[in-house]
Amino acid sequence: MDAFLEGLEVYCVGGAVRDARLGWPVTDRDWVVVGATPEAMRRRGFRPVGRDFPVFLHPETHEEYALARTERKAGHGYTGFVVHASPEVTLEEDLARRDLTINAMAEAPDGRLVDPYGGLADLEAHSLRHVSPAFVEDPLRVLRTARFLARYCGLGFTIAEETRALMSRLVADGELAHLVAERVWVETEKALGEPHPEAYFQALRACGALAVWWPELAADEAALDAALDRLPCLPEDDAELSLWRWARLVEHLDDDERARLGERLRLPKAYAALARQAALTRALWQAAEAGPLTAARVQAWLDGVDAWRRPERVPPLLALVSLEHAELATDLSLAWRLAGQVVPRALMEEGFKGKALGEALARRRQEAIAAALAGEAGESTA
Repeated sequence: MDAFLEGLEVYCVGGAVRDARLGWPVTDRDWVVVGATPEAMRRRGFRPVGRDFPVFLHPETHEEYALARTERKAGHGYTGFVVHASPEVTLEEDLARRDLTINAMAEAPDGRLVDPYGGLADLEAHSLRHVSPAFVEDPLRVLRTARFLARYCGLGFTIAEETRALMSRLVADGELAHLVAERVWVETEKALGEPHPEAYFQALRACGALAVWWPELAADEAALDAALDRLPCLPEDDAELSLWRWARLVEHLDDDERARLGERLRLPKAYAALARQAALTRALWQAAEAGPLTAARVQAWLDGVDAWRRPERVPPLLALVSLEHAELATDLSLAWRLAGQVVPRALMEEGFKGKALGEALARRRQEAIAAALAGEAGESTA
């Protein structure tokens, strides 16, 4: 036993216990300490970090150790709780406050499983089931349950019918409106990084939650279904998976709809910016479906995504086009390369300056784009 923990009743809890039994990667561990006081933890060198309840960092591993606690609903939203942490709180009482049975298991240092609420049985049954009727005391659990579905539905997990009913009840009671935007976005961003993000939004639509925080998406079910189908089709690597999935999810919305959604969720600037670029790119390939693209239209797209100052934006957007129209992506790639060869320095050497320089730069770039489009068209005809 770790010397810092000697004499303490300590259990590994939550996600690490769950994922180890699923064969899912365990990235971090959370611990519950039963029968201890904050003073006793400090004397052992643990550093307090919890503001709402006693949580401590291990002096060496820096893993989190929380004192066993109970929670009592005292207001709206996910923060409306009175927390009680004391040496009298049992492990079973601590586990009872958790959202889903698969998250309400604990493991003793000797490997013994403590499972008072049937979490292991629900793991084996691939069921996401609430621990108790107290599920309805925290509206954030609606989003968390949907997020766990996005993670595990590929393993065959579904949300238990009685849990779905409680999710719908929370929505009907207006509890989701009391969540703060930052928490809604945290859960959504995590869900976008899960193996099946579409399941998150489908679950929220089924219980009515989508219409509360994402009404722009909920307004058109057919468009939403098409957007959810797009999520697996991405031009970037895993490092920006959530970012690109968000852009693909909202690219069909108009500027005002994306702005309202972004403001409501207090969207990070990077997400709002890429969503706008994806929308401009979508409009471009849709225009190509209606007829041949003009050089002016392509140049407007490049101007719109700020390609000349941020050239690194263009390759991934071209990859996005290639998912819909491979031939168009090839044409645009050539146009971008040729237009990019037109640089201000060369025009300045020709004597252009001031306003005339800007006009000449735009004109030469459009001519280069036109030549590229005409050349590709000629090669295609041949």
